Amino acid sequence: MKRTKIQNLLKNGVPGTRVTAAGWVRTRRDAKGFSFLELNDGSCLANLQVIADATLPGFDETVLRLYPGASAVVEGVLAASQGKGQSVELRAESVRVLGLSDPLAYPLGKQRIGFERLRELPHLRARTNSFGAVARVRSALAAAVHRFFRERGFVYVHTPLITASDCEGAGEMFQVSVPGNPDFFGARAALTVSGQLEGEAYACALGDIYTFGPTFRAENSNTRRHLSEFWMIEPEMAFADLDDDAELAEAFLRALFACVLEECGEDLAFFEKRVLPGVTARLERLASTPFTRVSYTEAIERMEKSSHPFEFKPSWGIDLQSEHERFLTEEVFNGPVIVTDYPKEIKAFYMRRNDDGKTVAAMDVLLPEVGEIIGGSQREERLDVLEGILRSAGLKPESYADYLDLRRFGSVPHAGFGLGFDRLVQICTGMHNIRDVIPYPRAPGCIR
Repeated sequence: MKRTKIQNLLKNGVPGTRVTAAGWVRTRRDAKGFSFLELNDGSCLANLQVIADATLPGFDETVLRLYPGASAVVEGVLAASQGKGQSVELRAESVRVLGLSDPLAYPLGKQRIGFERLRELPHLRARTNSFGAVARVRSALAAAVHRFFRERGFVYVHTPLITASDCEGAGEMFQVSVPGNPDFFGARAALTVSGQLEGEAYACALGDIYTFGPTFRAENSNTRRHLSEFWMIEPEMAFADLDDDAELAEAFLRALFACVLEECGEDLAFFEKRVLPGVTARLERLASTPFTRVSYTEAIERMEKSSHPFEFKPSWGIDLQSEHERFLTEEVFNGPVIVTDYPKEIKAFYMRRNDDGKTVAAMDVLLPEVGEIIGGSQREERLDVLEGILRSAGLKPESYADYLDLRRFGSVPHAGFGLGFDRLVQICTGMHNIRDVIPYPRAPGCIR
């Protein structure tokens, strides 16, 4: 079928041109002698208005059987639109029905329904304005991720989804087994929580790499911020320290926010109007405001000296809470903040120990109104130090033999970070629940 996408027709269509459009009917309005169809093919937020004259061959058997959700192919001539909001409309010369839709059964053809109800319709919700817009923004961001790293010479690495190592040491992993054959892999296997450990191996051979794929966490949480299956972006750089890591993280976020502002204007305007007023201004600020760097120790001192009524009293050694992150970004520094050098007790085993013996070369990137968006560190490259850390954490060094080999054979300073892609989409769209920014959310009790 040779068709022109509706996005191209509305943007570049020339009146008088004969075209073919295909899509799903959003609405049909009948008037004396003709009908108005609103057709959408998912290529953009806007619909194409189709005017079908009642004298068309088979009008009653085609046009008058088209209800919301039905699909059709329309051939005709573009004309200058008489209405507001679009430059052209399509005067139909033929209408061919591809698939009918029962108006009494189609759940999206009635009054507006909420996001919670739409989560029960994951196979249909992409047809709504909200989820179509989310999908297009998500796609643009994914392309921008690859473009950013490719332009900087990073190699894209596909790390395994099935693994024998627990990167975070938290134990919240989905186990992988084969009924009747528990030794299928020859060792305990699970779905990955991070591609970092394998990514480090490739960085220690190729220099700069990144991973971008699904990760899994068996955490029994039903909050709006958690998913059991989510997508992570994890760059890893050889011959790099924490400063290099922070510079990359800031440049990366700026590029992604700029992408949405530049490429997703129509969808962003929709989110501004219907989901979160102010989301556009937020992205503009994030794309243009310099990121402040501050040590964890200084951040705690600033909060301890303030008169702010914290629910969780700040003190050296605690993990920062959301209220602390927002206070730093919104009250103290009025912009994005990169907090560095956290206490070693609250960070992962692989982070490089600082010379003070108390902190590690770690960083968290905090955004106003959002909180943490990126977590990263310089990795511990010293073999003896890393072996001691593993033992003190109750982890068996032999379980990390490959990881330790990287320190045994040509070890180099290296650093990286992780960015939750779904969380990024939330920030760019203003969607409240993370389950609404991934096509098929996976969470406790949610598998449809």
